[in-house]
Amino acid sequence: MTVDVADFHREAVDTPSHEGVDAMRDLLVETLDGAGVAATVDDLGNVVAARGPPTDEADWHFVLNTHVDTVPPHVPYQRDGDLVRGRGACDAKGPLAAMVGAFLDADPGAGRVTLAVTPDEETTQTGAAHLADRLTADGYVVGEPTGLDVCTAARGQFEGTVTISGESGHAASPDSGANAIVAAESVLTGMATYDAERGPGEHEALGEPLLTPTMIEGGEATNQIPAECRLTFDRRSVPPETSAAFPAALEAHLRPLLPDGVSLSVDLIRPDTPFPEAFATDPDADLVAAIRRAGGGDVRPFGAATEASHFAADAPTVVFGPGVLADEDGPVAHAEREYVDLAQVRRARDVLVALLETGPR
Repeated sequence: MTVDVADFHREAVDTPSHEGVDAMRDLLVETLDGAGVAATVDDLGNVVAARGPPTDEADWHFVLNTHVDTVPPHVPYQRDGDLVRGRGACDAKGPLAAMVGAFLDADPGAGRVTLAVTPDEETTQTGAAHLADRLTADGYVVGEPTGLDVCTAARGQFEGTVTISGESGHAASPDSGANAIVAAESVLTGMATYDAERGPGEHEALGEPLLTPTMIEGGEATNQIPAECRLTFDRRSVPPETSAAFPAALEAHLRPLLPDGVSLSVDLIRPDTPFPEAFATDPDADLVAAIRRAGGGDVRPFGAATEASHFAADAPTVVFGPGVLADEDGPVAHAEREYVDLAQVRRARDVLVALLETGPR
């Protein structure tokens, strides 16, 4: 059972998956089937395959997880030596190629390895949440571009709105209403002071959380006092803060700052789908030591939100893979210039093979 990592990576990057993942998922399933490993596709579109004894009989169980979807637009595959450019080259078809290669090449002995690949990491992450409810393991490796470093923590990410409600009136008589846009000044000031006064504090690995207003809209006519104004924010959280608890906490902080006649509400955007929460794995965990012995790089936080948070509540979880989010010239992942070095993809495969053949100790 084996696969040529460079060939699979070329086919994967050549297969657009920014608008739909059916073709990319078919490629993955056909590759596994061609190597003699049966894969299943669940109701949420996750591809799952396993090798080794059943979970209750195995000495240990590791899960390799990454995703097949990419951000738009599609960027065609280009190769110059070992340098490959194209959409998904590093995020995350480079990690996917390394994981598929390791999954098929390794001999886990009495251990069990599950390959679990999701369809919607870049959007709703319902696939990972579904897997997290159904999988249990001794450790999870989540494939993202880390430059082969072993990333044990990441900030969470979610978005929400602050809706400010006042009372409309004629602009010629400003005191006849309650101006929601004017009240936004107090709200923005309160958002700037939230973390110092109510936030979770600085995390030892991730640092300070971030609360960033990103959009504002309000008003219906140039000569009317606006009765409503809406601020949109981006939150990058650190443990132990959760997306579920944050709106009420921010609302309680902002409400006393409002002028008379104005109220507000804080709500999450798309609250019916899972957000990537902040997570932190103990850097002394067996999984971290094992992947470093296998050749993984420095232990550090990951620079973006990731599906790893969905699995971290079950067992130690690390983010690992070839490629980088950004280099000295600027963004790489999600950028027009996205690239990966195939030598690093092969090295990631080798590290994962060593991990799967030695287990957690």
